[in-house]
Amino acid sequence: MPHVVTQACCGDASCVYACPVNCIHPTPDEPDFGIAEMLYIDPNTCVDCGACVTACPVGAITASHRLTDGQERFIEINASMYAGTASGAAGARIGLTEARFPVDPGRRLPLAPIGHPDALAVAGKVSVGIVGSGPSAMYAADDLLRYPQVSVTMYERLDRPFGLARFGVAPDHESTRTVMRLFDDIAGHPRLEIRLNTEVGRDLTLEDLRAQHTAVIWAGGAPTDRRLQVSGADARNVISATSFVGWYNDHPDFADLDVDLSSAEAVVIGTGNVALDVARILVRDPDDLAGTSIAARALAALRSSAVRRVTVVGRRGAEHAAFTLPELVGLIDGGIPVTIDAEDVPDPASATDPTARAKLELLGEIAARPTPTVPHIRFAFDRAPREIRAVDGRTVGMVTDRPDGTCEVLDAGLVLTSIGYRGRPVPGLPFDDAAGVVPHSAGRVIADSSTGDAMPGMYVTGWIKRGPSGFIGTNKSDSAETVRSLVDDLENGVLTPAEGSRRAIVSRLGRS
Repeated sequence: MPHVVTQACCGDASCVYACPVNCIHPTPDEPDFGIAEMLYIDPNTCVDCGACVTACPVGAITASHRLTDGQERFIEINASMYAGTASGAAGARIGLTEARFPVDPGRRLPLAPIGHPDALAVAGKVSVGIVGSGPSAMYAADDLLRYPQVSVTMYERLDRPFGLARFGVAPDHESTRTVMRLFDDIAGHPRLEIRLNTEVGRDLTLEDLRAQHTAVIWAGGAPTDRRLQVSGADARNVISATSFVGWYNDHPDFADLDVDLSSAEAVVIGTGNVALDVARILVRDPDDLAGTSIAARALAALRSSAVRRVTVVGRRGAEHAAFTLPELVGLIDGGIPVTIDAEDVPDPASATDPTARAKLELLGEIAARPTPTVPHIRFAFDRAPREIRAVDGRTVGMVTDRPDGTCEVLDAGLVLTSIGYRGRPVPGLPFDDAAGVVPHSAGRVIADSSTGDAMPGMYVTGWIKRGPSGFIGTNKSDSAETVRSLVDDLENGVLTPAEGSRRAIVSRLGRS
């Protein structure tokens, strides 16, 4: 029996390199890698050796005969991405009538390239400072530490590392959270030091870092939210999804967040994976969360929650939903009751992308199910928020507009906004306020947009570089691009060894 991928990709690509028959795609040298929601295993090529299972750092790959309840659908999803297989009928059942990775049966594809960096063509030691310790920072450090001359120091303002991998992934997504094991391995490298509770701007300046290191990579992420621009958005119990996620994930910045769960109805605005996460947490049986990493105060609040229905509102149609296919499968096959009005699900044949068609097929399936009577999630697409209604300053509902000119009034004692993250200006760096990012060229920070001149030795990676898009794994290819630019600059003489030393920074911070 073939193996199957059962969740979004972490971007490590270890499974691709481990596979002896090149049956896992897209590979790092294919255009879709880094932006694909997940990788897919060709069942006709897979020899069932299991090498990919041991290679995957997040446990995303399973033998098809060992799938748990709710995972069987991934057999069809993996098979249907390939042409020339025996999966045509299965693919048609879930809307995948076109293969994403067409395979000529008479031609063997080349194995994915395995790259081993050469030693740097520079003399002496190279010290790189990285601000932040989230996925983009950890992937950048991993690439840099492949060069024996390089040492890395990370500066993390919180008391625990790994950013959104720790504080952004839902506690019941335990397999996704295992990516931190990979980061633990990276963190244990003898040439990497992570300085916790150290904030640039409070404990030291960006100029301090630039003086002490050969190069500096800013990987500070996009820590703020896009604001909902409607009347009533400032009412009590209108909360950003970022804050809510931080609250239940024990993020210190949100320890004192006041979340009122006394109403039966809640609304989540947005249709990305984070929106589905917060909706799921609100309706999930708290006993199922008790053995996870959820914050104790959040679990206690959820145990006494009165929320019975969470409506996930999308401004555009279901075909444009931002959640990934694995996230949707995990939701509807994972024991969470979900409903949607049949009129909100377009004909799957109208979608040109096979993944979008698969999502519509699944949404059509849940539309045919009876409306749940237990706490559940409802999808409501093609509804643009117009107004949040409040009584005595407290949220009681939301008015949404439909494309046909009608409106729907939703009861809601809690509104969570999940319409995107946003970067914030970094003192000492240029900032594109419209896009919410630091201007760059292949990761090199651009000092002057009119000339395109770069700031020597200053680089950027992650959401503050490209905007809040992609998945954890997307940061791997993003960081690889930045590291390539840094290495090229080193070898071309653009960068010179820093005059200071890491010891000077340690002294400045008052640490031994």
